[in-house]
Amino acid sequence: MFDFHLHSSISFDSSSPAPDMCRAAQELGLKEICFTDHYDYKTDPADTPDLFSLERYRLAYDALEFSGLSIRKGVEFGMTVWNAPQLDSLLKACSFDFVIGSVHYVAGHDPYEAAYWEGINIYEAFRKYLQGVLDCVKVHSSFDVLGHLTYVCKSPHNPSHSGVPFDDFRDLTDEIMKLLITKGIGMELNTSGVDRAHTFLPSREYLQRFKELGGEIVTVGSDAHNATRVGQYVPEALALLKDIFGHVCTFENRKPVFHKL
Repeated sequence: MFDFHLHSSISFDSSSPAPDMCRAAQELGLKEICFTDHYDYKTDPADTPDLFSLERYRLAYDALEFSGLSIRKGVEFGMTVWNAPQLDSLLKACSFDFVIGSVHYVAGHDPYEAAYWEGINIYEAFRKYLQGVLDCVKVHSSFDVLGHLTYVCKSPHNPSHSGVPFDDFRDLTDEIMKLLITKGIGMELNTSGVDRAHTFLPSREYLQRFKELGGEIVTVGSDAHNATRVGQYVPEALALLKDIFGHVCTFENRKPVFHKL
């Protein structure tokens, strides 16, 4: 079992020490994990970003060892339409195994927060987010997988408390997926939407479409910000990936490793 999306206290929004999360992974019998702490920029370049200290990052992970558990070092980079140079600079300053490119801010707001949903209906909220993802994927190429494509739906302010309907946004999601495939970038199956929107991020239909279009690189991650959520719903996610792809990927030194399921 694998969990390639974990946030320890190096992330601005987690207070869980990395060793605690490793122990949880070990107890669950996970074979390999990756810490992907937030390095988040907002849509306005003047806003203060949520960046981790590279010194703290190295101190937390460079000597981290747990028997029987492979521990990879990664980052979840918050993409905007203007910060591709910042990602390239980060990659020169620190060596990572894995880079998730995610979109957490659109039009100045995090879709998880109430302000994003003010004055728009659910269709507009979903479409605005996916357009924001597409805009970022067009200008970024230095990441390994796209994180939680349908992140917008897990907001507590999503009035449907359910996923993004696949058929309603195929124009945008097809364009996103085709760009990812052309650039050799994969997609993440993120399990953090199950408790909030009763769905994986993204759901089966999106993953099936990614496969139809020629996508092969897929990872799985719980997006855990504390030890109790490490590996959450990963067995179910792997079963889904087995059915669609027959494999799941991990990463080492920015190279995908394919594991038959």
